[in-house]
Amino acid sequence: MDVPLNTVAVVGLGTMGTGIAEVLARAGREVIGIDISERAGRQAVASLEASTARSVARERITPQERGDILARFRTFTDLQAAAEAELVIEVVPESYELKHQVFQALDAIVAPTAILATGTNALSVTRLAADSAHPERVIGLHFFNPAPAMKLVEIVSSVLTAPPAVDAVTALALDLGKEPVAVGDRPGFVADGLLFGYLNQAAAMYESKYASREDIDAAMKLGCGLPMGPLELLDLIGIDTARTVLEAMYASSQDRLHAPAPILGQLAEAGLTGRKRGRGFYTYEGEGSAVTVADAQTPDTIAGAGGGREVRSVGVAGSGTMASGIAEVFAKAGYHVVLAARSLEKAETAKSRIATSLSRSVDKGRLTAEAREETLNRITAAGALEAFAEVDLAVEAVAEDLEVKQQLFASLDKICKPGAVLATTTSSLPVVACARATSRPQDVIGMHFFNPAPAMKLVEVVRTVLTSDEVHATVREVTAKIRKHPVDCGDRAGFIVNALLFPYLNNAIKMVQEHYATLDDIDAAMKLGGGYPMGPFELLDVVGLDVSLAIEKVLHAEFRDPGLAPAPLLEHLVAAGCLGRKTGRGFREYARR
Repeated sequence: MDVPLNTVAVVGLGTMGTGIAEVLARAGREVIGIDISERAGRQAVASLEASTARSVARERITPQERGDILARFRTFTDLQAAAEAELVIEVVPESYELKHQVFQALDAIVAPTAILATGTNALSVTRLAADSAHPERVIGLHFFNPAPAMKLVEIVSSVLTAPPAVDAVTALALDLGKEPVAVGDRPGFVADGLLFGYLNQAAAMYESKYASREDIDAAMKLGCGLPMGPLELLDLIGIDTARTVLEAMYASSQDRLHAPAPILGQLAEAGLTGRKRGRGFYTYEGEGSAVTVADAQTPDTIAGAGGGREVRSVGVAGSGTMASGIAEVFAKAGYHVVLAARSLEKAETAKSRIATSLSRSVDKGRLTAEAREETLNRITAAGALEAFAEVDLAVEAVAEDLEVKQQLFASLDKICKPGAVLATTTSSLPVVACARATSRPQDVIGMHFFNPAPAMKLVEVVRTVLTSDEVHATVREVTAKIRKHPVDCGDRAGFIVNALLFPYLNNAIKMVQEHYATLDDIDAAMKLGGGYPMGPFELLDVVGLDVSLAIEKVLHAEFRDPGLAPAPLLEHLVAAGCLGRKTGRGFREYARR
């Protein structure tokens, strides 16, 4: 198997197969594209022609280089064309029977030294290898969509795979400019093993009508910095494909997080499988189009269209980073802000923090010196909540402790004028519990800002069963005026972002706990294969392991799902005082400042 892999056959010229063929051709390999459909072959050639034409227009390649790339790609409808290939990559639909037929036929066609790679992300590589005449040459080679852009390649070897085959495809991946990660043979591998549980939860969240598809997608893009929302991504992957992957994962793990949401089956059975069919969670201009068009499922705009109360002044209770950040946001937007803490000294310190933040904005040219002074002049520091007597909106940003928050809301109830909106920034506690501490629960709502508040665009607007429509509309309007993006959600643990994010983080910890993959490989897989700005362990250490554990416990208590129980490794690290960057040690160690 000590071969250079210069000639590669790609079996299956759908979106993924075509992308892999492009990567190979651009890297100088002779590519044999095989698909039983002549139309698929023509579309693959047309896709490569269009992609390379764009590269010429952007001066990334020359016209001569484009001609060479196109000349290296040939398409056929018969597997016999793979006879000269040193590596065959199958990317046919996720059906064991179909893949087995392809491998069985290839065994009789290709040379004994050729490597056979499966592009599966859900089926057993070991089973495919065991049924092959030459199991030692069978390997998993999992690219991510779109293959030309995504850097990650998971290399999956079974107990039967010969080391030279692993070495050969690893060298190829590196030569293609990809980042190879070696993983064991289990459904989903690393990246999809974490990604698909999250996608499944998002589908279930939408199916339950907890939040609109637009709000779910916006929340994860703006709250987590993801390149695509989960429902957009499901449409791109293919809803039928996602369902197949989840079924394989559930069969292996029996984890309810991987039991396919019924809506996935309903959409798949109806042929609404995403972009490739022009309709999935969203409707598209046509088959294969990425451009969405309006349909009957337009987002609910009942709030934000008017009808709210007038808000001129805002009170922010708290003296921490979040409180000062929120006060800064409101003051920048032109609101008069009262920043109240347990003492005037603490409030002045919080205001000083805002002054420093504004000065940095001036230094970076984002704010004028005059605007800085005007913003600071709109903020009044106060040492008691009584200063909130005339504010139109009171926002609490104190410790994430229900008893503390309830006491504060009881005080606000007595101090704030009739008609004032009372908002909590809690990220995990029940908003209705704060509302019940007052005599006016209809005026209480959640406004969950994300840290750092001046930079993060998302605000989760959380209405309880008691919140009035007028108060909801008021907060939607105010959120838009402070240039944030409001998403509506109900009053349940985690709201949108944390309810989807933290089970994913918890599952990553379980992977390490089970010795399936290393911290570094998992972080690399999610950044390179999922487009995440940070790997799960980088993020956990930034958030704080104690904070993460508290959120996991709240989610587990709310939904009673065994799969949401905090990973024991997380509990052990917290018990040992390893809380992440703030203590110098979490999943990794950090230099003390």
